[in-house]
Amino acid sequence: MTRIIAAALAYFATVFGLRFLLGTLRVLFVIPRIGETAAVLLELPVMLTASWVAAGWCVRRFAVPPRVAPRLAMGLLAFALVMVAELALAVILFGQSPAQHFASFRHFAGAAGLAAQIGYALFPALRRAQPR
Repeated sequence: MTRIIAAALAYFATVFGLRFLLGTLRVLFVIPRIGETAAVLLELPVMLTASWVAAGWCVRRFAVPPRVAPRLAMGLLAFALVMVAELALAVILFGQSPAQHFASFRHFAGAAGLAAQIGYALFPALRRAQPR
């Protein structure tokens, strides 16, 4: 269980750090030029690729067993951490209420981001079939 938690924490920290950096650049520089939807669609392939690579690195680095359940537990814990961190950032940095934050998932850009985060949660389990 300790390996799964450590792997989830590393997976979260790695991907969330990159996402925070890219999200800042997206909000400050990309959205004003091309709009929110296009900016999100531009960022998603980068984040999904980074998530895929990070998932593989974390399951190898922390020797998460190659069964679906431990890998899925790792991904779901990392997903929960992302959701909590994003909610905290929305409330603290952007002054949104939790209801406003969750309402953003009803728009295309928010729904696309949520779909990518669900993929992020599943990647450790999907990586189990990949060679080490």
